[in-house]
Amino acid sequence: MPGDGTDWQALHSQLEPLLPRCLRSSDYFALLGAAQMNTGRLSEALESLERALLIEPRNGGAQIDYAEALYRQGQLFSALELNQQIMQRDDVPEHLASLLSQRQQVWRGMTRQWGYQVDILTGYDNNLNGAPSPSQITLTLSGENVVLPLNPDFQSVEGPFMNLRLGARYRQLAPAHQHNVLVELRGRVSEDTSSDLLQLDTRYAFIKPGQNRSWQATAGMSHLFFGGSPLYTATEAGGQYQFEQSWVDTNSSSCRPFATAAAQHQFFHDQSNLNALESKLGGGLNCQLNTGFGRQLLIPSLSVLHNSALRNGSNARAGGSRSGWQASLDWQVELAKGILITQLNHTRMDDNKGYSPLLAGGARRWIKRSYALIQYRQPLGPQTNLMLNLYHQTQHSNLELFRSRDSSAEIGININF
Repeated sequence: MPGDGTDWQALHSQLEPLLPRCLRSSDYFALLGAAQMNTGRLSEALESLERALLIEPRNGGAQIDYAEALYRQGQLFSALELNQQIMQRDDVPEHLASLLSQRQQVWRGMTRQWGYQVDILTGYDNNLNGAPSPSQITLTLSGENVVLPLNPDFQSVEGPFMNLRLGARYRQLAPAHQHNVLVELRGRVSEDTSSDLLQLDTRYAFIKPGQNRSWQATAGMSHLFFGGSPLYTATEAGGQYQFEQSWVDTNSSSCRPFATAAAQHQFFHDQSNLNALESKLGGGLNCQLNTGFGRQLLIPSLSVLHNSALRNGSNARAGGSRSGWQASLDWQVELAKGILITQLNHTRMDDNKGYSPLLAGGARRWIKRSYALIQYRQPLGPQTNLMLNLYHQTQHSNLELFRSRDSSAEIGININF
């Protein structure tokens, strides 16, 4: 075989005219395949190396280069299997056996991938504590409506804040599935220490990919601390099934429908009457679009929700169980210098019992919550990105106590390693 200093382009030019006279030569196709692979003609190289092995399955040089070509094409496990077979041959020279062993070790290391992320952002929020927007509340007392000012301690607090997010990701690949694990710690601090946040999230996903259909099962746990005290712990499990492509055009744009289901147990540490079990069932489309504005990812979805209160009797949750629906849209656009990500979400929930005799005479509460998140990421280096986030949330309700607005803007950096 040629050495590292081979002029592969010149060799390719010399070999091509000889094709009609070498149709039965395994060594010819092995050498042609090596030249094609080293001049960027990967698909042609795979074809030539396959022909070399069809003529002579024991052609060692063709096997070695074919494993490399499979790896470059992204067929990692096929490359690993073939490389292992080559290593078990009894005619492999000692110096070559060492190179094959090193290659096997490097490729096998790619089946276990670690990643880490650090986000540092600062910004301004006009409702750090998530307080109601009205400054006064209407109560129903003895059948009469009485307007009372809201205690200043429960009114919105605005000001600057700092966000810090630390994340670790682990992915283990296998020929037919993969395991993903995510651990993330997020903290927000401001001058209003009573509204400081600390959240710990853990997520696991078992993914079964496929060209036509794929599915995944997920599980996770989230702990939220608010103002230095534990607020709630949520434990959830769910899954997603992605169907065959429903639409493909000549620009390689495609849409694949999917269905999702999830259940979440919500445990409130200091208010056990709020404990609940929430279920979610929905579906949507995963669309990858190639347009004149660049490559885009569009994911619309629609789900039905049911939140079941776990306490009954005198200690039951106000309003009882709740039912509703949720619509969301995730949109990602690759721009010339960065990525623009937009998330839109609208949720409607209705109680099945009157909330409180003191509010609107015991009317059943409904809540409509909408939010929009716009994020721009621009690379500053190989592993560092500039981040700009704009967020707005509005919550409407027939009960004044549950009407609120929240807007924030933040800027910072994202580091991946």
